[in-house]
Amino acid sequence: MTDFRFISDDQWRERLNAEEFRVLRRAGTEAPHTGEYTDTDTEGVYSCRACGTELFRSTEKFAAHCGWPAFFSPLAGDRVIEREDTSLPGRPRVEVLCAACESHLGHVFTGEGYDTPTDRRYCINSICLTLEEKPVS
Repeated sequence: MTDFRFISDDQWRERLNAEEFRVLRRAGTEAPHTGEYTDTDTEGVYSCRACGTELFRSTEKFAAHCGWPAFFSPLAGDRVIEREDTSLPGRPRVEVLCAACESHLGHVFTGEGYDTPTDRRYCINSICLTLEEKPVS
């Protein structure tokens, strides 16, 4: 099993294309309404594009109309890391990272009033995900 904590930037660049590297490893953001999973309702499991860890199920995906795929909960709490992000002055946010490889996925927002079981919106870049189509129970 690979210990992703010890993969160098050069090794990540070999595994990911330039845009994937920019978003996953440098905490970039893809342009809104451009990602392949923004509007999909395909049934399946979304995994981290960098390391393959299963992160979200399609049953937790919802139409937030925010420009990026939105989920109200990860597959399991230990699959993601949530940490304070103060990179935008005056706009503190909570960054979401893959717990296995610590790649940037997006951000999570709370209290926005969405009609979901958690009132949380995991706003995730499509480029950070790979969807395996399969029935989800």
